[in-house]
Amino acid sequence: MKKFYDAREKSAPSNRKALQDKALSAMVKLGYKKSPAFKKILDLHKINPAKIKCREDLEILPVISREKLVEMQLKTPPYAGLQNPQSAVDRIFTSPGPVYEPHLSESDYLWARAFCAAGIGPDDVALNAFSYHLVAAGLTFHAGLRKVGATVVPSGTSSSQVQVQLIRDLGVTAYVGTPSFLASIISQAKEMGYHFKKDFKVKKACFAAEPLLPSLRETFEKEYGIDTYQMYGATEVGDVAYECSQKNGWHLCEETVVEIVDPSTGRSVAPGELGEVVVTRLNPIFFLVRFGTGDLSRLMTQKCRCGRSAYRLAGIAGRVGEAVKVRGLFVAPSQLKLLASKVGGAAIQAVVDRRGHEDHLTVRLEKSSVLSDKEGERFKKLFREICTVRIDELEFVESGVLTSGEKLIVDRRNW
Repeated sequence: MKKFYDAREKSAPSNRKALQDKALSAMVKLGYKKSPAFKKILDLHKINPAKIKCREDLEILPVISREKLVEMQLKTPPYAGLQNPQSAVDRIFTSPGPVYEPHLSESDYLWARAFCAAGIGPDDVALNAFSYHLVAAGLTFHAGLRKVGATVVPSGTSSSQVQVQLIRDLGVTAYVGTPSFLASIISQAKEMGYHFKKDFKVKKACFAAEPLLPSLRETFEKEYGIDTYQMYGATEVGDVAYECSQKNGWHLCEETVVEIVDPSTGRSVAPGELGEVVVTRLNPIFFLVRFGTGDLSRLMTQKCRCGRSAYRLAGIAGRVGEAVKVRGLFVAPSQLKLLASKVGGAAIQAVVDRRGHEDHLTVRLEKSSVLSDKEGERFKKLFREICTVRIDELEFVESGVLTSGEKLIVDRRNW
């Protein structure tokens, strides 16, 4: 089994950046020549395409949200004028909006790196439970599985009963789909009288399209012996990042330029700070530069023990609009939920005020058997590790004071 899909995955970060910067510069120049919409964007902002020489230069371009892309495509269907009219398009996919996406060439690396990192290869029979109808998921995951040599069972969104039959009859060893659907398949197998771990060969699972809850991951891995991996992407730009065997962050794909930016300014935040994931896929077909996913994450630049040198995303912390900025750093509800899981499920609420000209962060924390008021300093340290921002005041409250209907983040500032 190959440990790496190719040598690029372990190349020096400086070499990777140089290669990506060169491809980015070429893409911008080509887009200016071929795409009327892209040319209009640059001209509107008085940007000479020759000035875009590296990822840092992208900050002078606007971020294009999904909502903006839908608006652009409604005005200029089907691709908002962002396409290269001279490129051959293999397939056209759609997603709600609608958004139409000209599909990249069959030679593209879509998802192949993710499957290789998950240990899927020629000895595997993989059940692909993503839809093959109109949307990109089914066929793009299929192509990635074939690139690593796996045999694919294109089950799509067939019923859980059909999926159980396919897994049993075809000796399926790997599952690709959503975690909730795999849980449904396992439940269906039990109803049909099977013991999933003993009677079936599924040992690997790659998930996308919805979060993998820690409790569900533990169930899959401990109860059913399934090694689980998370994959992250967007239909507009393809695969973005994937989990390796270390399961500590998601490695950025070699074919994408990923920025973590302040949603209000479009400027990059420092590594480790929370911001919006903005993606540019390097390709000569569709010039969607700086696509704003709306997802919040932070960049991990430390070396990974798997040997891959690409930076990693620290999961998804929430959506733009859910987060509140405190002293220039975002705090998201999902981060508070993660904190709660690490302190025995104790209820947490963050309250943001202004004291003079400064933001003041008060965290209200429910007393519990796991974390008493004597352990405040430990909690403060844990809070800063997860949220990156410092607590100004920690307030312990009695059990039941913070109800399920309470907002996780209360912003009392008046601007």
